[in-house]
Amino acid sequence: MQESILKQNEVGVFALGGLGEVGKNMYCVEFQDELIVIDSGILFPDDNLLGIDYVINDYSYLVENQDKITALVITHGHEDHIGAIPYLLRQVNIPKIYANGLAVGLIKNKLEEHRDLKPTIIEYGEDEKIKLGKLSVSFFRTNHSIPDSFGIVIHTPEGKIVHTGDFKFDFTPTGPDADYQKMAGLGQSGVLLLLSDSTNAELAAFTKSESGVSETIKDIFTKIEGRAIVATFASNIHRVQQIVEASLATNRKVAVFGRSMIRTVEVGTEMGYIKAPAGTFVESKALNKYAANQITIICTGSQGEPLAALSRIAAGTHRQIRVSNGDTVIFSSSPIPGNQESVGKTINQLFRRGANVIINSPLSDTHTSGHAGQEEMKLMLKLIKPKYFMPIHGEYRMLKIHSNIGIMTGVKKGNEFVMDNGDVLAVTRNSARIAGKVKSGNVYIDGKSIGEIGSVVIRDRKLLSEDGLLSAIVTINEKTLEVINKPVIISRGFIYMREHTELTSELSNIVKDLVTNKLIAMKNVNVSILKREITKLLNDYIYEKTERSPMIMPVVMLVE
Repeated sequence: MQESILKQNEVGVFALGGLGEVGKNMYCVEFQDELIVIDSGILFPDDNLLGIDYVINDYSYLVENQDKITALVITHGHEDHIGAIPYLLRQVNIPKIYANGLAVGLIKNKLEEHRDLKPTIIEYGEDEKIKLGKLSVSFFRTNHSIPDSFGIVIHTPEGKIVHTGDFKFDFTPTGPDADYQKMAGLGQSGVLLLLSDSTNAELAAFTKSESGVSETIKDIFTKIEGRAIVATFASNIHRVQQIVEASLATNRKVAVFGRSMIRTVEVGTEMGYIKAPAGTFVESKALNKYAANQITIICTGSQGEPLAALSRIAAGTHRQIRVSNGDTVIFSSSPIPGNQESVGKTINQLFRRGANVIINSPLSDTHTSGHAGQEEMKLMLKLIKPKYFMPIHGEYRMLKIHSNIGIMTGVKKGNEFVMDNGDVLAVTRNSARIAGKVKSGNVYIDGKSIGEIGSVVIRDRKLLSEDGLLSAIVTINEKTLEVINKPVIISRGFIYMREHTELTSELSNIVKDLVTNKLIAMKNVNVSILKREITKLLNDYIYEKTERSPMIMPVVMLVE
């Protein structure tokens, strides 16, 4: 970081992703010549990012300052916290990656597709304190929707900085208890700054316990007479185990569909997080050997993703599974904001095919969040007792609500900081200020393309999706500077040409007239000028006639 931003004794805290958004989590703590990175996640694109697979962070600052980086520390194994690690490693030299338990397994599994990347991955113990130079890190266990979730403590010369990771307070968890004693101990010893998860800041309550979901699923399974098809998040290993247990209790075999779900089950089983007797899981090709009431299918697609297993089942395009009367489909999830329409479409298709569909509702708790509601946020603030508070991991309104909760629970007004990605909070034991900004932003992943797709391309894709494309092909005799024949007009997604012959003829004529007039003033054909003039003319003319703005693609061909 530039000397002008941080003073010698100040600790810089900033996010490259995770503020003003849910995903792309990456937080940095910098002190003098040391920099610790916490998490490296992806963001799943919304409907406006046409064709984009993932969004990752702009790592420019880390590239420029990689000599300072001492470690990448991982809170837990969800994609919005580890999904971008391969992309980060291709740009930045990370000396060591510290993770625990399941996160280690998931990271190693992910890197199997990138065999040229061979980072040093070290499994930290929950009671371990790792010295990395002037800075040290320690850990405390939390509850979340995936095993082995931890909060991170950065020990600095100016005081302790606590990062909660994703958390909830579940007093009847399906896994180990959170370490309340350690959290309280941090608060008693003094915490300089708290960075706390804001995802569920709009929930004015405690988040429901995971054990309640387990009981609901078991109860539903006892009433299902045909096949049970359960869609959930691939990363929710606790939930997968609950489904397996319900299947075993009702004498069902389990088949898994969806690439990410298969990978999660493989890693979870190998590491002992998913427990089932031998023979519980069966191959998809063996499904026909069993009666419908002897089968459970666990699959991806709970968010209505077009290519996910459940979406293809609902559409009738899945190669192995056909929904029939008597099948029960359980959505063990809730729609992520923005996905309601696609989830609703999937549900409608399933009903049409004869399935009974059960969704999460007040009458049927088939899902609960892994993130803290307001009451749990209050509890975390009361336990940690920070001097300064920086809400993280949430859209702006969530961060703002969480900051207000901080003030309600004892954070001095003015000591809370609602920030944007790139904003640098400079803290000492006696002060905190917004010191400046480092470079941050979005990088788009499209297939094998990383960062090649920018805002201009996204804009063009959006334009094509809304108003289509119109091309005008003009052939010119380079020697005589004359237009040969009428320009050819081609439409894709703009108009149906057979029904608009009059308009296409008009467009052809005005293009020919324009080019002819321009050629009169030219000694040699200037293709660039002609294309620019054709584009402008057609844009104006078409909008006047149709109030639509298709993408204009002029083609100028020269012949002798």
